[in-house]
Amino acid sequence: MGTDVQVLYFGILREMYVQAREEHFSLASGATVADLVERIGERHPPFVPIRERIRIAVNEEFAASGHVLSSGDTVALIPPIAGGSDRYCVVTDEPLRIDPLVDAVAGPGQGAVVAFVGTVRDENEGHEVTELRYEAYSAMALRALNSVIDRCEQSARGARVAVSHRIGELQVGDAAVVLAASAPHRAEAFAAARMCIELLKQEVPIWKRETSPDGAEWLGMRP
Repeated sequence: MGTDVQVLYFGILREMYVQAREEHFSLASGATVADLVERIGERHPPFVPIRERIRIAVNEEFAASGHVLSSGDTVALIPPIAGGSDRYCVVTDEPLRIDPLVDAVAGPGQGAVVAFVGTVRDENEGHEVTELRYEAYSAMALRALNSVIDRCEQSARGARVAVSHRIGELQVGDAAVVLAASAPHRAEAFAAARMCIELLKQEVPIWKRETSPDGAEWLGMRP
């Protein structure tokens, strides 16, 4: 019996190297992550030169190349980010979870980990909100997020930061952005998390359209 898996592609990897949002692969029984990566390269030759820089997550947990896949697994390919292949930085239309980001920044020398989840609220400036739509220039957004992370990590010795921002249609209560920051001590971890969310809001090309009972409006365009 074979192994059937779903593969998800994100950001610049999806747009420039694979040109697909998701695909399904049928593999031999006992196939590993490395076997899947080989198959992806056969199907998408532009992917081959960068495959060593890709991080792989299986069922929302990072996995090594020797991890054995099972039928029904969801495999996500995390795109390469300038400045380090170990960085977790994602713009996606999939629901967000904080756990993978916490795992990405945790480590033996990190005495504090701060997690932040920004959700869609039902009110803004006195107006009822029923839905938000986030739109991004994905490739540029990833570069901008990477720049933000660089500065946050440089702000304190030993700081590490991971960020994921959702795009598309979101309902009240949905997570729009999740981030995790770690450092040897709590003060630096809190400061890095605060710095990250503030810079993200100011600099990353992600736009927000707010829907209320009175209609829809792109925020930032009010007189």
